Order: sequence, then structure tokens, then C-alpha cells
Amino acid sequence: MATISSAGIGSGLQVEDIITKLMSIEKQPVTRLQTQASTIQTKISAFGQLQSALSSFRDASQSLTRATTWGASTATSSDPTSIQVTAGEGAVPGNYAISVQSLASSHAAVTRTYDSADELVGAGTLRVEIGSFGQAGFAPQPNLAAMSIDISPTDSLATVRNKINAAGAGVSAVIVNDVTGTRLVISSTNPGSSNAFRLSGDGGAADLSFDPDQPVNAMTQTQAPADAQVTINGLQIATSGNRLTDTVQGLTINLNRETTGTVQINVTQDNTALKTSVQGFVDSYNALAKMLSAQTKYDETTKSAGKLQGDSTAVSLQRQLRNALTASSPASSVYASLNSVGVALQADGTLKIDDTKLTSALNSNLTEVRSLFSATNATTPSENGIATRMRLFADQMLASEGALTTKTAGLNTSLTLNQKRQDEFTNRMALTEARLRAQYSALDTNMSRLTALNTYITNQVAAWNKSSG
Repeated sequence: MATISSAGIGSGLQVEDIITKLMSIEKQPVTRLQTQASTIQTKISAFGQLQSALSSFRDASQSLTRATTWGASTATSSDPTSIQVTAGEGAVPGNYAISVQSLASSHAAVTRTYDSADELVGAGTLRVEIGSFGQAGFAPQPNLAAMSIDISPTDSLATVRNKINAAGAGVSAVIVNDVTGTRLVISSTNPGSSNAFRLSGDGGAADLSFDPDQPVNAMTQTQAPADAQVTINGLQIATSGNRLTDTVQGLTINLNRETTGTVQINVTQDNTALKTSVQGFVDSYNALAKMLSAQTKYDETTKSAGKLQGDSTAVSLQRQLRNALTASSPASSVYASLNSVGVALQADGTLKIDDTKLTSALNSNLTEVRSLFSATNATTPSENGIATRMRLFADQMLASEGALTTKTAGLNTSLTLNQKRQDEFTNRMALTEARLRAQYSALDTNMSRLTALNTYITNQVAAWNKSSG
């Protein structure tokens, strides 16, 4: 139930106004604490943004220390219609002459003719084995167990097709309507001589049997399994598939058709990818540098200070980053600084790439550019490459005991203590207000009694004067 205050009614004093003004004075310490808390929250937010930006810069720096970044290559084919090629990790610049004598093919066989896809096949069990055929007969793949597919009396040809495709037995099935009628074609899922199939069935499934070792088969082979026959730089290679992923180190080669001559594959250093990595390093640093500049400066135009103006941690971070990026490095015997490869510090504290200069350095001496960025020397850290230095520096700043982490932890502790003091002042204010209301309530009651007594005496005096007159 709400409390109705009537203080002041008896005495005529403006008790509520008096208490409100007194409490506004009492509240001033809390207001100051709230202002301080807001400032602390702002700094915590600003340091959180700095940590995120520095983390992004660390990741970009780390990218420039990886061997895969500097080993990036690109591959082109003189006849991509016949042979497609892509370069991956470990690809070595060079030229390859490739010719395709024949493509790998999948094993395939076809059933007898059925009236339609709805014709019942007949109950039985179809056993599927994957392997290869040789002079000694069929040899199953040692790590691939045979699978059995049960066919019920009510299964149509279409149902059998679906069961084969759902079994994952290394073969697939499709219904084909040719001039003779409806037939089921079964094919190996993967091409190559080692992915041939042997099918044995009983009952109605006997019509799906196929075994080249037997003189008579229910199914007819339409395509023999075969490996692709390829020549690479004069070397004859047989492969079970038309996608070569480990034949030439780092290259994925897709064989699309037979060739009448040789197709030239050219693998070169991928400067585009390298420059993208360097640009990522520059962009992430610039984002960090701009954030630090905005947070630590005083704007004369708006007469406003950055959230971290004068903060020693932020100012130190800004100074250390600039010094590290402009300092010379012994990591390379050719290039002494970022500026020497076209990455220069601008007047506003950001980095800018001179594409011509960077491209020239990459083309003329990739090894030394790589050293300038990514060299690592555990015993002599001063000889580390610049990207390595930046990555280590960022790791140190962001570590659990790092400057940014401990600074944020300190601010959070200050915020907790601030809130504790606010709570203490608020509780004290509640007690003070209760005490003031009690005091003014008692004063109001006493003054009301005195007013009543004064009125009574005044009336009595008036009555005496009247009676005596």
C-alpha cells in the first residue's frame, strides 16, 4: 500500500521541499560516482575495441609467417577443356607436359529387358562385391566388405533400383528405356580397374548376377573398368580416377578427355595471393592505428577528448607499434625495412603499399622478402622478421598477463568497487531520509500542538476580556 505523507500540514512548513533539497545534497557523492562509473565503462568499451583490432592485426601478421602463404602458386593449362589444373599447398613452380591416352572408366552391366519399371523382379538376395579382375580371377578389395541387398516378392524393378542406390555398396543403378524395353544398368560408383563389381543373386535376384569368371551371366557387361593412362613429362602413369591429387606435388589435375598431343601446365609463384596477404596486414594495422589515434587525441574543432586521451597503456601501444614497423630489421640481407619493399608509413600513422615496388621485390627476390616478413630466430629475437615481431608483440599484449588484459581487468575492478560505494551511499541515504522524515514528523506534531494551545489561550483571553467588560 502506498504511503501518504502529510508532513507539514499541521505546522504549515514546506517539509517535502526541505527534505528533497536536503537529500539532493546527500545524493551528490552518488552522482559523482555514477559519472565516474560511466567514464570507466567507456574506457572498458574502448579497450575491448582495441583488443579486437589488435587480435585482427595479430592474425594478419601470423598469416605472413606461414610457409603456405609464401609458397602460394597458381597453375594454368594450355587446354583447360581437356585438362584442368589447380595449385595447392606444396606446389612447386615449373612446367609440365601432359597427354591423356585414355580416361578412367567405371564398370557397367545391364540386365535383361523388362516390360516396365513396375514389373516385379522376384524375391531373393543380391550380393555385391567390389574389387578387380585378373588372371587369378576376381580379387575383392581387402578393406571393403561385401554387402547383401534383400529383394522382397513385391519389389518392382524401380524399387530394386532404389534399394541398390540406398545400400552404399559401391555401385549405383539407373533404369534405361531402349529399343528393346526397360532395363536396369548397374555401374561402379568409382572408376578404375580396382573398382569392378561382382554380383551374385538367388531367386529373382539371379537376373542381376554378373561374374566375368563365369561362362554365362544374367547381365551383360556394357563397359569394362579401366584406369586412366597419362603421360607426364615423359613418365607413363596409370591412375584409377580422372582426378589426380597426389601424382604431382601440390597439383590437382582433372582429366576431362583424351588429348591428341601434349597439354602444357605452367605453375608459377602467385604474386596476387601474396600481395593480398600483405594488403591484409596493412589494412588490419591501419584499422588499429586509426582507432588508437581517434581514442587518444584531443579534437580542437569539437573541443572533445578521445576516450583514452592521456591513458598510458593506449599511448604506449601506439608508440611501440609505430617504432616496430619503422625500425630496420636484420632478418633480410637485401631488404632492411618495410619501406624498402614498398610498404611505407604515412604522415597520419597509417601504412600504404607502393604496388610497383612490392611487385618488383616479389619478382626479383621472393626469398628475401619472405625473410623480411617471416624470419624466426628463437635465440635472437631481434633478428625476427617484422610480421613475426608483430605477431609476438600482439600475443604478449593480449596474453592473460598482458598490458591490455590487465588494464581491462583493473578497470573492471574499479567499476565493481565504484558500484559497491554507490550501494553504500544509497543505503546511507535511505537511512538519512528516514531519519529526516521522523524528525520533521515529530517537529510537525509538536508545532501542531503548540498552534492548538496558542489558539486555545487566545480564545480564553478574548473570553475573559469580554466578561470583565
